[in-house]
Amino acid sequence: MNREEKAAAVSERNEAMGTATNAFLIQFRGITVPQVTELRKQIRETNSRYVVVKNTLALIAVKDSPLTKLKDFFKGETAVAFNSTDGVVLAKALTKFAKDVPAVQFKGALLAGQVVPASQIQAIASLPSRDELLSKLLYLMQHPIRGLAVVLNANIRNIAVVIDQVRQQREGTTE
Repeated sequence: MNREEKAAAVSERNEAMGTATNAFLIQFRGITVPQVTELRKQIRETNSRYVVVKNTLALIAVKDSPLTKLKDFFKGETAVAFNSTDGVVLAKALTKFAKDVPAVQFKGALLAGQVVPASQIQAIASLPSRDELLSKLLYLMQHPIRGLAVVLNANIRNIAVVIDQVRQQREGTTE
């Protein structure tokens, strides 16, 4: 690459990775082209991106971004999977793929601005996603209110049953 091509590559990487709050650095030695294609597909399904980077250009591109914290991991063959939404969903997709393809090794990660070593990525992938946590929280918030509504409706229902029984008794048709 000449100087202009490198500058364009750095600019492109900076635009893509500069705003990412979640990123996973992966060593991909020994992975085949069909496997990379499948990995890219799975990553796209999580609204994330996957790029293979040249370490020196990547370090220049992420110089003023949160990904600077991962500079020690940019050694050897490096690919970056990143997004700005939900890091747990991306971690789940990557660990599932890494389980099927042992050639994929994690180097490290950045989740919500915090550096995560490769040894903890599996634990993060086992966490529930943001949507699952929100639905559980919503259920817990609605449960007491729903219980109160059921109790209050029970009194009204009981009064209606008693009134209906009185009506039937007056008509002489008790059942």
